[in-house]
Amino acid sequence: MNTRPLRTLWLALCLATAFITAHAGMPAPYNAMVVPPVLSDKVAPGGWEFDLRPALQRARKEGRSLYVYLSASDCPYCRKYEAFLTDNAKALVPHFREKYIVVDLRAELSVQAKQLVLRTDQHHLPYSDFQRAIGDQRARMLVYPSVWLLSGDGKPLMQMPAGAGTFMTVPEQLEILDLVE
Repeated sequence: MNTRPLRTLWLALCLATAFITAHAGMPAPYNAMVVPPVLSDKVAPGGWEFDLRPALQRARKEGRSLYVYLSASDCPYCRKYEAFLTDNAKALVPHFREKYIVVDLRAELSVQAKQLVLRTDQHHLPYSDFQRAIGDQRARMLVYPSVWLLSGDGKPLMQMPAGAGTFMTVPEQLEILDLVE
């Protein structure tokens, strides 16, 4: 039996999956600053470290805040939120650009809270400890998608909901962007 066609099909599927995964995240119209993870065991074994310092420096320089979006490449809820953002880009992008630098952090569902490390000028901590350190009162469980609105000095601007179904209408998204609690 000739297995070459099956191998070719398998390879094509793998490449297509890698292409889709590599491009998951904030849609292009939002002009997100993608912060790739650095794999590091310094803070946590198997750690995925996201360094927010360059984004914070840019926010201070431009007098803007950060809209930090944490997604997982294999998260169906993240893809649903990103589809919402794509479908409503015309209404939303001007509001994002007015006040925020969009920061795109891309992880995987297999990354646990203790492995996901966030770094700012003041902190270099795993997810739950980072949330606690910046005064984020939400549950410490890692949920995708997650969003933080941070000032240029890394302080949260408001408590944010997280997970499936979060701010999935244009009015809800605009309330978030306008810091309406």
